[in-house]
Amino acid sequence: MKTLYIYMLLFCLSLAATAQDINARVTVLSPKIQTTNKRMFQSLETAMRDFLNGRKWITDPILAQERIDCNFVLNVTSWDNGSNFSGELQVQSSRPVYNSSYTTTVLGINDKDFDFTYNEGQTIDYSDQSFISNLSSVMAFYAYMIIGADYDTFSLYGGTPYFLAARTVVTNAQSSSYKGWKAFDSNTNRYWLAENVNNRVYAPLRSFIYDYHRNGLDVMADNAAKGRKVIAGLLPTLAQLDRQRLGAMYPLVFFTAKSDELVSIFSAADPPTRLDAMNTLIKADPGNGIKYQALQNGN
Repeated sequence: MKTLYIYMLLFCLSLAATAQDINARVTVLSPKIQTTNKRMFQSLETAMRDFLNGRKWITDPILAQERIDCNFVLNVTSWDNGSNFSGELQVQSSRPVYNSSYTTTVLGINDKDFDFTYNEGQTIDYSDQSFISNLSSVMAFYAYMIIGADYDTFSLYGGTPYFLAARTVVTNAQSSSYKGWKAFDSNTNRYWLAENVNNRVYAPLRSFIYDYHRNGLDVMADNAAKGRKVIAGLLPTLAQLDRQRLGAMYPLVFFTAKSDELVSIFSAADPPTRLDAMNTLIKADPGNGIKYQALQNGN
């Protein structure tokens, strides 16, 4: 009987482990809130972390070492001392680069339209079929975006099922009054991000992201020059993206995550390659033009 109990315990533990598809670190900050009792914010932080890490998001079996590392930083800017909150949510995910100790940022987003309700000690409920709360829907949306973005770095368009799931979250939220879910709320919000990643217009960017990671970064640990050459050959794709299109959020998200890394990659290149990369990147991402001008001088 004791042996049977041990086997049942191990089985239950294995099931719990399989539910952890993402390794989310959650931080709730409240510097603007005048209160000495931080228990509510600690409770919220724990509830968000348990929700993200305790749910089975991915259809594939995931080993512990394959969980996707991500950070959710919620800066609470307003609280009514009850259940109503407003804040900004920063979401960042990363993945390891093959055969190296380097991790690369895959997704970096700052969501400024985040209002929600939460009661201390509350369990956060969510359904893929309907909108239950803004707190759970926003977290589910970004969980699916993180997974889709990660899968896209390992296989061409591999993130499609999860980007479609993110779009379903947006569709379900159309009945809500919360900001960030509708096209007319803003040109850069959750609606447009889901629209972009599922739109064929941005298929070239998704293809670039796959080649950049698998045939570029993942090669550089063994052969830096070869990986850099691949990435240099891919750069013209970025210059062809239509960043003037209404709701062009996906390119913005990409460059937020990758601009510093691109400068680092080409800083070690020969002068002609550096200058070509600089000119292409400034054209593709003029908002970070000053940053790319550092490539004029290299290391």
